[in-house]
Amino acid sequence: MSTAAVSSDPARLGPVPAAARTRTAGRPAWVRPSVAVLLVATAALYLWNLSASGYANDFYAMAVQAGTKNWEALFFGSLDPGNVITVDKPPASLWLMALSGRLLGFSSFSMLLPNALCGVASVALLHAAVRRTSGPLAGLLAGAALALTPVAALMFKFNNPDALLVLLMVAGAYCTVRALDRAGTGWLLLAGVALGFGFLTKMLQAFLVLPAFALVYLVAAPAGLGKRVLQLAGAGIAVVVAAGWWIVAVALWPTESRPYIGGSTDNTPLELAFGYNGLSRIFGGERNAGGGFGGGNAMFGGETGLLRMFGSSFGLEISWLLPAALVALVAGLWFTRFAPRLDRSRAALLLWGGWTVVTALVFSFMSGTIHPYYTVALAPGIAGLVAIGAIELWRGRHNFAARIVLALMVAATGVWDFILLDRTPEWQPWLRWVLLPLTAAVVAGLLFGLDRIRRAGIVLAVAGVCTGLLAPAAYTVVTAGQGHSGSLPTSGPSGNSMGFGGGVRGGPTSSELIALLKQTTTKWSAATNGSQSAAGLALNSDTAVIAIGGFNGGDPAPTLEQFKRYVADGDITYYVSGGAGGTGRGGSGEIATWVEQNFTPQTIGGTTVYDLTSGATTG
Repeated sequence: MSTAAVSSDPARLGPVPAAARTRTAGRPAWVRPSVAVLLVATAALYLWNLSASGYANDFYAMAVQAGTKNWEALFFGSLDPGNVITVDKPPASLWLMALSGRLLGFSSFSMLLPNALCGVASVALLHAAVRRTSGPLAGLLAGAALALTPVAALMFKFNNPDALLVLLMVAGAYCTVRALDRAGTGWLLLAGVALGFGFLTKMLQAFLVLPAFALVYLVAAPAGLGKRVLQLAGAGIAVVVAAGWWIVAVALWPTESRPYIGGSTDNTPLELAFGYNGLSRIFGGERNAGGGFGGGNAMFGGETGLLRMFGSSFGLEISWLLPAALVALVAGLWFTRFAPRLDRSRAALLLWGGWTVVTALVFSFMSGTIHPYYTVALAPGIAGLVAIGAIELWRGRHNFAARIVLALMVAATGVWDFILLDRTPEWQPWLRWVLLPLTAAVVAGLLFGLDRIRRAGIVLAVAGVCTGLLAPAAYTVVTAGQGHSGSLPTSGPSGNSMGFGGGVRGGPTSSELIALLKQTTTKWSAATNGSQSAAGLALNSDTAVIAIGGFNGGDPAPTLEQFKRYVADGDITYYVSGGAGGTGRGGSGEIATWVEQNFTPQTIGGTTVYDLTSGATTG
């Protein structure tokens, strides 16, 4: 924001390149110990009580378990070691978790450990990226703001792909910042590689930050326009190569000897990327009900609109610092409107601001499936904006305009956090009543110039940081201490989760049935409709189970003919009735009907089970 010095025109703040400021100032002695404390505290927060969530989302835990048993299942992200069908996402995050399981033994801790470490690494890289443009204090504040975002604590202790996605996007941002130093092609290519692997983690969501990365490099790189354009083209090729190698490998692999790509309509990852996980997420469709599901169901994002990120679905997850971030972005771009092209403060604002605005707008207006935890992708952008804005405005507080904007950031944060805390009035009600007077005191101190008194200034600065981080920090800590399970986890004191499965509790998992599956010796101990039922069986019995139809039982894998062949070859011992599925485009309904017509049912632990090795009762 370049408010470190006042220009000859007292009505505005003059630009001072942040890069020059950090290079000439050197690295104070307190920086490294402070960074160490930040990272150790982050690790403690994310590793604390890590196994409380059990297997978290059974859907992904089932695939991780399969990856620890079979290398082909690991490569494709299969739901079972026999490679019938994959999860409905690319497998990069599963690679990390399954490799951890192979090294340490499959368990809740080994599965969730890589994601917790992704959180620590994300905080470290965000600190490093912000420090290079705005100094060590801004870097520390950005890292702390990310670590203390509730949805970050939720997802960095969970097994969804979002943890690795955030790390790769922050890595891409760090590489972009490094590329700005000397128009370095190598760093820009690395940024492209990071986003390419982001595609292999959660497909097109990784590309929401691409416009910001491209814009900031095109505007602020120290090279001629032609070179900048060519370098960006090279980075685009790096994205395609890093994302495309797995796509090509799957396309070249004979379909009859690999698993069906779950979620796709034509058994290809490209259709999955641009269909179910792509345009269908944005515009909605038959398999992406989105915010309209159940009349604007909160767990599916609620109603679309400009204020969606502040609403009941997303507000408590991500919006604690969002008002301050938007104030910082608007004010910063105004203050640097006359800055030279290479000004690093404005470059930082374009980077983190573009990240935040594009992602928030897409999330706010997409009509397809979206869940509250998706907003973890916003956390680094918001943290970067708030940190840069707060530090630069504090440096330039001798200018009354900067002082007013800083007071506005504090006031907006305090008032909005009070409103958010009031949404859970039964939890720590004292907190919001402490926050209001603290906010008022900091705002008054800024407006009346108490910061000009040395010791009072230090107290005021500390109080300002506390005002901004107190509420989200408390909500984050209570989130980190809770166990979360199911496919739709949410942050907060209750540990609420919704959706299918969780821990090892999904589906019919009576002790009698699990004991029966453990005694099997066939390729698959059982088959059942949908992963909601199959995951609980596989995780509890530590055997291979076919999730007929994939996540919701709607995918055509296995087909009825394939299932008949498995049965004829003696590869499946039991069919467990129930679970998701029907007579849609998947074969789960047909398989259920065929089994019911040809095999004798028995009840085990309250569940209807068919022994497929006993021979059909009819032809």
